[in-house]
Amino acid sequence: MFREAMTALKQWKENPSRKPLLLIGARQVGKTWLMKQFGKTDFSSFVYINFERDKLLVNLFEQDFDVARIINALEISSGKKIIPGETLLMLDEIQEASGGLTSLKYFQEELPALHIIGAGSLLGISLKQQSSFPVGKVTFLQLQPMNFKEFLHACGQEALMQVLQKRDWPMMALFKEKFKEYLRFYLFTGGMPEVVQKFASSGKTDEIRSLQENILLSYQNDFAKHAPKEIIPRLHLIWNNLSSQLAKENKKFIYGMLKEGARARDYELALNWLEDYGLVFKLYRVNKAGLPLKAYQDLKAFKLYALDVGLLGALSGMGEKALLEGDGLFSQFKGALTEQYVIQQLRSAGLKHLFYWSNDSGQAEVDLVLEHQNVIYPIEIKSAENLQSKSLKTFADKYKSIHCYRTSLADYRAEDWMTNIPLYAISEIF
Repeated sequence: MFREAMTALKQWKENPSRKPLLLIGARQVGKTWLMKQFGKTDFSSFVYINFERDKLLVNLFEQDFDVARIINALEISSGKKIIPGETLLMLDEIQEASGGLTSLKYFQEELPALHIIGAGSLLGISLKQQSSFPVGKVTFLQLQPMNFKEFLHACGQEALMQVLQKRDWPMMALFKEKFKEYLRFYLFTGGMPEVVQKFASSGKTDEIRSLQENILLSYQNDFAKHAPKEIIPRLHLIWNNLSSQLAKENKKFIYGMLKEGARARDYELALNWLEDYGLVFKLYRVNKAGLPLKAYQDLKAFKLYALDVGLLGALSGMGEKALLEGDGLFSQFKGALTEQYVIQQLRSAGLKHLFYWSNDSGQAEVDLVLEHQNVIYPIEIKSAENLQSKSLKTFADKYKSIHCYRTSLADYRAEDWMTNIPLYAISEIF
């Protein structure tokens, strides 16, 4: 399996100013596989500890943060020698060990030559709760579900992936139908590694939904096990309401749709918990296209998207028959699946701050606005054949110095004011 995050890990390894790495991501996005594969290919040896499984070690850091003592205990537990510069030490579900996160500070100060990675499915939540977090002593890497290029590689379509990477627009146009076919599969399967692996090995979709439903069940089990009891019902309401919120003409998240009389202050804690876990992502409104965009965000107006496009489809109950609709699949839930897909690809590319724009009258709205290397990119997302871009033109007339983009099923086309990027190539917009 090919993961682009492996490049970031290799760069971290070779960095002489390296700090312990924290690998963050929701459950089942492939953190453990990535760490172990990195250990196998780039180190003489590796030691893997899972604190959720190895209960004897959860109190390892409570006595003190003597690095020599801790290393000795880990060597006894694993039966392997830990050699700085040669061994990769992986501490999975590190948040389950009391003091585990704090210990990274002492590893960084006293044993900087040791390559050490901490990971955890609930790490985002733990980081918000930790009062003794080693600020400035660690490096972060966020792992997302597999993107479309990684999906193509897993399906044995390396040649198509390379066409995307080379931005060979004429070749993309030549094999447009093949790209669209795999993009439809991706919208259905999403990027969760277990699901992708099942599809890639069999080419069948009949077992995909059951795998996705099992993943969704594991998330709901985490709600019951790890969330504060008073917010659990609200977690379920928000999570199960995602697709219906996105199916509206105006996709702005409305608390009143969750429950009659629901108010933001009643659901804010639950929404933050889901966001810290990594299951949902807010797209805030901006009312001005200026740098930095975050300075113009409206914290009261946002759209809420899921971790993964395949899981969003499963959560909505969309069945396998949707694949038979051909390009109609892109318009499911008023284009919400396509928007989820585009946002997912850009987040996979490392973009953390994504927004949408609307004018004060609410009569014009651009689906996605982001900044990259001090350049603003307004992007209209089209899931249907109608490529009229009235809102994007309104934006372009208002901000004449900003070049606009549209992503759709149409071929690449560059105009004076706007460039169309094929949906399957949206990751190559920069």
